[in-house]
Amino acid sequence: MARWIVILTLALLAGWTQAKEAAPAAADPVLEARMQRIALELRCLVCQNQTIADSNAELAVDLRNQVREMISRGDSDQMIIDYMTARYGDFVLYRPPLKGTTLVLWFGPAVLLLGGLATLYVVLRRRNRLSPDQFEPDPDDQTPAMPTPAATATRTTRPHD
Repeated sequence: MARWIVILTLALLAGWTQAKEAAPAAADPVLEARMQRIALELRCLVCQNQTIADSNAELAVDLRNQVREMISRGDSDQMIIDYMTARYGDFVLYRPPLKGTTLVLWFGPAVLLLGGLATLYVVLRRRNRLSPDQFEPDPDDQTPAMPTPAATATRTTRPHD
């Protein structure tokens, strides 16, 4: 047992000695910061709930490299975003513009929420109008029926021995 602990400890230490600090992707930290700012505006097309700055998918890495190339060529931020939008559509933008083709993205959640609340209101209102005898009783809430006087008169009681 002690031998396994020593082997495990050495294996963990070997990995720790190989660890290095990540090298910056760009020689110029200003260009890297600009790339990060642009990458935060673009959605990862694989993950869909992450920006390309946050994603580790191969496509996101390729898109980050492409943004770096475009920055080094001297393209403006708007030119880079326009290129990505032309290539991948408005879906690539983390905050798509408000226009006819993106109305569902902007107002769809609110419409669904209002529809759900309206349905809930209608169902509760209809249930409120029903009389209590139209509902099935819960098995836990069933109270024993009160015996009728005629049923108690026919019962005979025996004295306890």
